[in-house]
Amino acid sequence: MENLFDLSGKTAVITGGTGVLCSQMAIKLAACGVKAAVLGLDEDQGQLIARQIRDQGGQAIGLVADVLDKESLNVARDIVLSEFGSIDILINGAGGNKKEASCSADLDFFSLPQEALEWVFNLNFLGTILSCQVFGQPMVDQKKGSIINISSMASLRPLTNVLAYGGAKAAINNFTSWLAVHLNHNYSKDIRVNAIAPGFFLTKQNEFLLVDEETGQMTERGKRILDHTPMARFGTPEDLLGAVLYLASEASSFVNGTVIPIDGGFSAYAGV
Repeated sequence: MENLFDLSGKTAVITGGTGVLCSQMAIKLAACGVKAAVLGLDEDQGQLIARQIRDQGGQAIGLVADVLDKESLNVARDIVLSEFGSIDILINGAGGNKKEASCSADLDFFSLPQEALEWVFNLNFLGTILSCQVFGQPMVDQKKGSIINISSMASLRPLTNVLAYGGAKAAINNFTSWLAVHLNHNYSKDIRVNAIAPGFFLTKQNEFLLVDEETGQMTERGKRILDHTPMARFGTPEDLLGAVLYLASEASSFVNGTVIPIDGGFSAYAGV
């Protein structure tokens, strides 16, 4: 069993690696012997996470990269290859939502600004495609690799209000299946592309929907989510780590083109 999950010596690129969820993925992978490249827009935070990993005996570098700027991704890729020699795992964690792209009491569907919709869709969907183009190329060259996209519960069951975010994550699901087939048919049978679909986690991108900014109390939306989650709690970053290790390792060697919900049963429950 240990051999199935052995990741020692592999190299992982984690976009959005400075965020709450993906930073924990980077730290966990490094603890399993993976050389971690932590990518994000916040240079100080990236360096902090990389230093934390190194202080714990792991190997890591922090790099500034914008998933919507292909040239910055190319620069990061070249640095990773120079430092670590390969790219075996790609986690596409860069993404997010914003108030201006979500319906609310103050902003109805007909008033959602185009700029906000484009920002959310491009960050989540186009950013994933560009990262796969740049960091997937070394996998093609070495004929092996695992790509893990970050989807969302909003992609599987349309959720009220989060129009752009849900649409972008649904597009990621389709792209995950498409890319898995495309890479196998055209380049290598040993490159896998899968996604995880987290349920509801208290992060910066959705906290404004779940917790009232003024009172700090659960919003009505937050209460409804917990009512429809059989495990009756929000997720924690640690809840994602098992699935990430599974998809990154040979334990999932015949798993390809899938989207795995990690949601406490939310997607299984019809509400009755």
